[in-house]
Amino acid sequence: MDFGYFSLTDNHYLNNSRSANDCIRDVVDEAIYAEKLGLHSAWVGEHHFNSLGVLSCPDLALSYIAAHTKKIRLAPAVTVLPLHHPIRVAEQWATLDLLSNGRVDFATGRGYDRNEYVPFRAPFDDNVAAFAEGLEVVQRLWSSAEPISHKGKYYSFENVAITPQPIQSPIPMHVAAFSRPTVELAARFGCGLVVAAFAAAITLGSLQNVADMYQEACAKNGTQPGRMVSSYFLHFADTPEEKQQALHRQVRYWRECGGAVHVGTREQAPKSYDYYFDFKEKMLQSKPEEITERAVLLGNAQQITDTLKTLEAIGFSEVILYFGVGLKPHPQVKDEMARFMEEVAPRFR
Repeated sequence: MDFGYFSLTDNHYLNNSRSANDCIRDVVDEAIYAEKLGLHSAWVGEHHFNSLGVLSCPDLALSYIAAHTKKIRLAPAVTVLPLHHPIRVAEQWATLDLLSNGRVDFATGRGYDRNEYVPFRAPFDDNVAAFAEGLEVVQRLWSSAEPISHKGKYYSFENVAITPQPIQSPIPMHVAAFSRPTVELAARFGCGLVVAAFAAAITLGSLQNVADMYQEACAKNGTQPGRMVSSYFLHFADTPEEKQQALHRQVRYWRECGGAVHVGTREQAPKSYDYYFDFKEKMLQSKPEEITERAVLLGNAQQITDTLKTLEAIGFSEVILYFGVGLKPHPQVKDEMARFMEEVAPRFR
């Protein structure tokens, strides 16, 4: 099982003295440090207007990271496809694949914040259809040797071929899923799957359920299952005091960042977000004593290893680790990254 670095550049906290610029600088430095430690990949999120995270251009951040590294895989976590024209998305990530010598892992999803859609005049209320159509366009642009034409509900064009073409044929594609329909969509398009461990436990029952659902959907659609990737919050804690500090950070993230996302009222929101209201309520009402290994890697190296071994047994190919959640200081993040690679990662080789 591979391990990657992951951040959503969470910075939506009360009484927060860390600027968005400082947050992004720290995340880029950590991602470059991840290669020095031997981590497999760097995944950074896309968010707009400080809705949760503060990095609006993961493609540019990963381009900078690519220029300062040689091996680490580069992935958005995730590109919110309905916010962008799919031709532009295909061009941007094909260019990064070329410049990084074939190191892109493309991951995409619909997002979950109406406030990110509105200024772009993007179709939040029908983003399932817009996402599926955009995904089809990106796949065709990356796989066709000839210009393609497309006439759909959201995108129409004639005789388009992008330059440059990606080095990888094809670029690995993953879909982020919080619900069964999105898991099934990933399978239908032959994409790998990205889930968040804490979200899967709430909305889909467990990571085992996710794996079973995905395998069944691939079999139904006659597609080959791709890589399954799960994100996981991580906090090393060797003393009761360290554990309490970690739990406090985690609860702050759920209440002040995750809980700030705006979907609308249950009556106004698209049916595809029915799952999200219970999910958001659980984040807002989260309590330290309720946090378990289903949501967070917390404890010493052995405790963290034991939880990760269960994911390995289920069939997950990669775990992307969210070290810096909850305003954890930058030096501490780097210390915990190094400790993970020294004490935990060797047990999976």
